[in-house]
Amino acid sequence: MEKHTKIYIAGHRGMVGAAIWRILESKGYTNLIGKSSSELDLRDQVAVQEFFKKELPDVVIDAAARVGGILANNDFPYQFLMENMQIQNNLIDTALKSNVDKFIFLGSSCIYPKFAPQPLKEDYLLTDSLEPTNEWYAIAKITGVKTCQAIRKQFEKDYVSLMPTNLYGTHDNFDLKSSHVLPAMIRKFHEAKLNGNQPVTLWGSGTPMREFLFVDDMAASVIFALENKLPEHLYNVGTGEDLTIKDLAELIQRVVGHTGEIVWDSSKPDGTPRKLMDISKMHELGWKHQVELKEGIERTYAWFLENEGQYKEVKL
Repeated sequence: MEKHTKIYIAGHRGMVGAAIWRILESKGYTNLIGKSSSELDLRDQVAVQEFFKKELPDVVIDAAARVGGILANNDFPYQFLMENMQIQNNLIDTALKSNVDKFIFLGSSCIYPKFAPQPLKEDYLLTDSLEPTNEWYAIAKITGVKTCQAIRKQFEKDYVSLMPTNLYGTHDNFDLKSSHVLPAMIRKFHEAKLNGNQPVTLWGSGTPMREFLFVDDMAASVIFALENKLPEHLYNVGTGEDLTIKDLAELIQRVVGHTGEIVWDSSKPDGTPRKLMDISKMHELGWKHQVELKEGIERTYAWFLENEGQYKEVKL
């Protein structure tokens, strides 16, 4: 991969896209393209086609998606299904028709069945039913994975899908209506601390187990896929380590400095009991995460404090 290769990062202002952009710049890549959603609506097929005709990118990294936690997925199933399919279909199809040889598609560990054996292997895709609370987003991402696989099979192009575990980090979304569990906890504990260490109520029982990957590590895996031709179409990306939501809450509580009570609302859903990724394929190729969970939470909370009142919110 040449440093002047023209690389289009879809979703470059999101948490993952921004991290990819930062790392590419730090490595000396000089020909990066990014468009905000106001400049280019990726749901608009004609607009995407015109953009590709004008810019002629050599590589496309798809970090664009409509994302959110259990509440957002449950309340807006149509948007999570349709808009994600529109975004990725427009990008993948236009890239193919524009003769883009390398495409990196980013998905999510939620593509795997709810009760799949642990840790989750790439081979478990489409072997059982999905978790109902996020199946709309999962189905959209599965279609993206299979589309890239089809192009790889039929046209022999280097289209690869990376499936990250739960991501968090700087530039995360801390809006309590649409954020994921880790940034939501950071905000809840922070605001409770400011209000005299009030009790913090969290969803579920605290018993489900989750794996978390710092966003800079995810970005590094994308650069790894960019600079190498990976032999297969689908790879899991994570740490290979998980913990209970209860342990996560207590770790975040310590980092934030909240000393009040944690109350678990068991009337709210837990989601999938466990989601641990089998990342042996990426390890065998030479990629491994660098940032451990405590350090990542500390860096994320520091960014939150610097940007309090200005952090990104997803409008639904």
